[in-house]
Amino acid sequence: MSEIGRQKENISYIGELFDFIDNSPTCFHAVENMRQELEAAGYQRLSEKCPWKVVMGGNYYVIRNDSALIAFSIPKEGHKGFHIVAAHSDSPCFKLKELPEFCVEEHYLKWNVEKYGGMILSTWLDRPLSAAGRVVVKGADGMVTKLVNINRNTAVIPNVAIHMNRDMNKGIEYNPQTDMPPLIGDVTGKGGYLSLLAKEAGVKEEEILGQDIFLYNRDKCSRLGLEEEYICGPRLDDLACAYAGLKALVEEEPGHYITMLAVFDNEEVGSGTKQGADSTFLRDVLSRIRNGLQLTEEEYQCMLAESFLISADNAHAVHPNHPEKTDSVNKSWLNEGIVIKYHGSQRYATDAYSAAVMKDICREAGVPFQAYANRSDIAGGSTLGNILMAQVSMNTVDIGLPQLAMHSAFETAGAKDLDWLIRALSVFYKR
Repeated sequence: MSEIGRQKENISYIGELFDFIDNSPTCFHAVENMRQELEAAGYQRLSEKCPWKVVMGGNYYVIRNDSALIAFSIPKEGHKGFHIVAAHSDSPCFKLKELPEFCVEEHYLKWNVEKYGGMILSTWLDRPLSAAGRVVVKGADGMVTKLVNINRNTAVIPNVAIHMNRDMNKGIEYNPQTDMPPLIGDVTGKGGYLSLLAKEAGVKEEEILGQDIFLYNRDKCSRLGLEEEYICGPRLDDLACAYAGLKALVEEEPGHYITMLAVFDNEEVGSGTKQGADSTFLRDVLSRIRNGLQLTEEEYQCMLAESFLISADNAHAVHPNHPEKTDSVNKSWLNEGIVIKYHGSQRYATDAYSAAVMKDICREAGVPFQAYANRSDIAGGSTLGNILMAQVSMNTVDIGLPQLAMHSAFETAGAKDLDWLIRALSVFYKR
């Protein structure tokens, strides 16, 4: 493909990514948007509460907790193993507490919030914010989830003026309890929180029995740079990788492997939930596929040994103002390709074999790749690969898109890298 053709294709994917992220203020909305795209592509929903009937040539998906999703496509003939791409649906943000309203000297009304994940707190200041998530009501057949999104600017976390803190630019340690609750209006609005959720959900206040509501940044995704070579927006980590895996899955027919996209929740808080990578979700789905295809235990174990998993979670690019924060050699740059992540103590699951397979995939797809390792004196974050392999063992590589300001309320990445990732995952699924 020519560079001009590649750029045109990339622009198309970026526009779709922007729409996906802008319409996915929470993990629940991200999974719902993926569900809609899978349904449009002919995928059939399965329920964990009912027996599964899966057949050769079938396309299926299953959702857990409204916030995690696994979709898979079974080849029409033969299945040597599984080709899996894993990503996550959550991003660092603030979660509203169960009783969020409180007042300031009988004038201001604020929401009481707590941290979700490792956030850069200062990036949430002086931005247009709102709230979204899910509420649970009792239906005829049990508890029913309804998504809510207050789709307008409703909150702000204002900075203290420089005149009131002359040391502002010397560094501040923010206290999430006292410094970060957002202002939502004056005291006359007190008591209206449940009414607001009920209106968005189309139910009565008294019907709401449970809620998972998060604060989100209302800034929209956009391109920037002299040549528009960068993309920026909220929740690029990790919705960009989740989106890339989804596009590759629905656009490619599987070869001799069952192709799968696994998007987990709660990666940002350790993955130790029923819908996280450290749960049995992936193992349960693989086991039920095995039962549906009537495979023996021996056949299933052979398939797992033949399988491969790409853990796709964004990576750190060299910072333009602080290049010293990265390793002197093993470092990645925006718009220079897919990042293969290495860690001596296995915080990343990459080894020589899985790295070789990933490099071969990239070469076949005609896309560049680069290597990343943390500085030896700086601890890095964890991701999905090694956690998943404690549940189901198979060859695994940890990769990601290079980005700046990871865990900020507004992140930056390269415009070319998204297209390259989709192309590489497409080759992985169909090879």
